[in-house]
Amino acid sequence: MVFSDLLFLFLFLPLNLLLQRLMPGIRSKNAVMLLSSLFFYTWGEPVYVLLLIGTTLVNWAAALLVEKRRTEGRSGKGALIAACAVSLGILSLFKYGMFFCRNLQALTGLEFTISEIALPIGISFYTFQALSYTVDVYRGEVSAQKSFPTLLMYVSLFHQCIAGPIVRYSHVEQEILHRTTNTTDIAAGIRRFSAGLAKKALLANPCGELADRILLTAATANDLTLAAENLATLGNLDSLALALGVLAWSLQIYLDFSAYSDMAIGMGLMAGFHYRENFDHPYISASVSEFWRRWHISLGSFFRDYVYIPLGGNRHGSARTVCNLLLTWLLTGLWHGASWNYVLWGLYFFVFIALEKLLSGKLPRIPKILRHLYLLTVVYFGWILFRFENLSLGLAVAKGLLRSNPVAFETTILWQSHSILLAVCVLVCTPLPKKLLTYCTGERTPAPVRNVSRFVEAVLPVASLLLSAAALAGASYNPFIYFQF
Repeated sequence: MVFSDLLFLFLFLPLNLLLQRLMPGIRSKNAVMLLSSLFFYTWGEPVYVLLLIGTTLVNWAAALLVEKRRTEGRSGKGALIAACAVSLGILSLFKYGMFFCRNLQALTGLEFTISEIALPIGISFYTFQALSYTVDVYRGEVSAQKSFPTLLMYVSLFHQCIAGPIVRYSHVEQEILHRTTNTTDIAAGIRRFSAGLAKKALLANPCGELADRILLTAATANDLTLAAENLATLGNLDSLALALGVLAWSLQIYLDFSAYSDMAIGMGLMAGFHYRENFDHPYISASVSEFWRRWHISLGSFFRDYVYIPLGGNRHGSARTVCNLLLTWLLTGLWHGASWNYVLWGLYFFVFIALEKLLSGKLPRIPKILRHLYLLTVVYFGWILFRFENLSLGLAVAKGLLRSNPVAFETTILWQSHSILLAVCVLVCTPLPKKLLTYCTGERTPAPVRNVSRFVEAVLPVASLLLSAAALAGASYNPFIYFQF
């Protein structure tokens, strides 16, 4: 079940909200949320839900032991290390086990059978969430949660368990124990959720279909038996066709993932949770460092606070800073997937971020428009590396973008027929729509304009929901990209 599933939209979510509204106290509300979240996860992973429960159980017990050791005047570091070893061990087995075995075979020439291991949905997200809780208890930033069901509810919250944002226990501890809802938050949550749904159904999905049409679907691109045929297919495309495909993919991955975060934040507001923002218009950035402060903020802050800073951050000279950045971005790449293209993708961004840190005094002297164009170029080619696990296909696309060849008639038609979609998507990637709506509904705006704008603001969620439902009802293409991570 996904947020853009009609069953979720018109049955699961309304029923969850209604039951929570009817429950008299926080314990009963939490019980409804826990059962709903476990049902939601079990719908897609009927067996691997036990991994989620087991990971939570390990971190619950470890945090209690850490706190107990602290009251006894000891550090509790052993319990923390055990929780990290078990949690990361489970993550490594299911996410990286086959990757390790295949590379071992390639390096040593050994022949042994590798059994396929399915990747549990959302394992990276809920593992990091559970670990962040245990680490924060060890640091003394939060108290250990005595109730296992309450902690399990936090880790399994269906709003964000599958694809984020990564929510830290310290950010929602009070709302887990004492949350309330009001009409202002509920209205804001409905607006945010409907906007995310429209972004997903009306913009991200069409961009994804266009990208797959030009750049091959993931299943086709990753089929090694079609490697030669796929190379020929991409090699025969003109540069403008490839440019359109990569542009559509660049828009899809942002719109798709930020839409999921919008819906998660919106549902949180409707239920009394205030999740932090996960995206802040990253494509308007003027540097790679700024881009990653705006993109997937919860993951970036996780690696900053639990990897980069504990390693020493930038406090021990340039050489140490570069080493810390290298390890952080190597892990960031690996987090996204068990494939060499993700490792190289992480190292690719490490190079630019390290250079920007070393040249930080000179960058502000460059005109902002040039810095912005530099950022877009770096990210644009980075998404090629991110998309293709088969590196030869990514290289073929990158080379194809740089060659000069005749533009096919079909390419011109594709650009023309998708021009409005692309223009709207680019606009949505900026803060302009939100700023325009804020201005038009503000008190300084002329009354006729303000009244019309407020009417539009009121009916927009309903219109978004209806249009999105209509688009989803007849759609066969409706993935969430980050489910695989």
